[in-house]
Amino acid sequence: MLHISVHQKCQCCFLLLGYRLDAKNCKRINLGGSQAAGYLQRLLQLKYPGHLAAITLSRMEEILHEHSYIAEDYVEELHKWRCPDYYENNVHKMQLPFSSKLLGSTLTSEEKQERRQQQLRRLQELNARRREEKLQLDQERLDRLLYVQELLEDGQMDQFHKALIELNMDSPEELQSYIQKLSSAVEQAKQKILQAEVNLEVDVVDSKPETPDLEQLEPSLEDVESMNDFDPLFSEETPGVEKPVTTVQPVFNLAAYHQLFVGTERIRAPEIIFQPSLIGEEQAGIAETLQYILDRYPKDVQETLVQNVFLTGGNTMYPGMKARMEKELLEMRPFQSSFQVQLASNPVLDAWYGARDWALDHLDDNEVWITRKEYEEKGGEYLKEHRASNIYVPIRLPKQASRSSDAQASSKGSAAGGGGAGEQA
Repeated sequence: MLHISVHQKCQCCFLLLGYRLDAKNCKRINLGGSQAAGYLQRLLQLKYPGHLAAITLSRMEEILHEHSYIAEDYVEELHKWRCPDYYENNVHKMQLPFSSKLLGSTLTSEEKQERRQQQLRRLQELNARRREEKLQLDQERLDRLLYVQELLEDGQMDQFHKALIELNMDSPEELQSYIQKLSSAVEQAKQKILQAEVNLEVDVVDSKPETPDLEQLEPSLEDVESMNDFDPLFSEETPGVEKPVTTVQPVFNLAAYHQLFVGTERIRAPEIIFQPSLIGEEQAGIAETLQYILDRYPKDVQETLVQNVFLTGGNTMYPGMKARMEKELLEMRPFQSSFQVQLASNPVLDAWYGARDWALDHLDDNEVWITRKEYEEKGGEYLKEHRASNIYVPIRLPKQASRSSDAQASSKGSAAGGGGAGEQA
């Protein structure tokens, strides 16, 4: 038997000759289902960078087991996916979880109106605060200019000229004109503040909506920019006029935005079993490893092994796995030679069921069990070989030089060094 086992972490090729395991020619590939799930995750994260948090490893394992398959001819299958009709018929759409509740979608017209009122009051308070701050700055600068003017009136010309230089002014006339402009600005600012305080005490929206006096509100460019910082329900138009409620059509389908279209990724992720180079692994695929193992045996033994190629392990449950192995064997075997590939009925648990049945059938066989005395004497690493057991393969370690030989070599080296020094002297 040629036993191929593909698991979550690795792939193994076992050979049974005469009901005994040929451990020297068994091979292992350190690549399995976990690497395929990680590869699928990277592919979809690059394809949908806006859903990085939703493309989790557990969700990728689910997609890998339920929607992926092994292509019988990988290159030919990729050419098929280039056809739009083939893509539409074979692409799988995955719906990611999302919340369909939009901001303001459940608010009534009365709640929207009340919200507009609150936002308008907040905006008026913000503008009043800004006017007060600007008024304070202008008042401080006006006091400074009036102080400089008093210096001129008192005849302190030296200090007056120094103050003009600090203010970046050339003449007293310029100082006087600037004082007049700043005084008028301060008076206008005070009037605006008083009007804003009066408007805050009055409800903006009455039971009968009327258009408010635009001169009292005095919207400026700063007001419009501040309005955009609040909720989009606030309209830049007259807040007091209530418009009829109309149905708002969404700009795009939110559910469609949270969908994953799994196309060629269905075959690209499991293909690393046969082509580990797709993820940068410098290992041979399962077909190349199988060819390497068969070449180590004579032709008659090869013919016997390929008559019973047995596939097991959770990652052999991909649709098309058996057909792909038959295609690989057809390409590597001689012309018109026969072979047979079998897939386990339950690839995930058949190994456990087989071990359980074998153990129940050999409960009274003392040659296959380790006694408590042997365990306590030889430890848990002790291996008793039998027909269904593993085989102990000793590992040859390089011999290390003993300490005595090292000491002798060092003493000889020091003696030789001393003689050379004496001859030089």
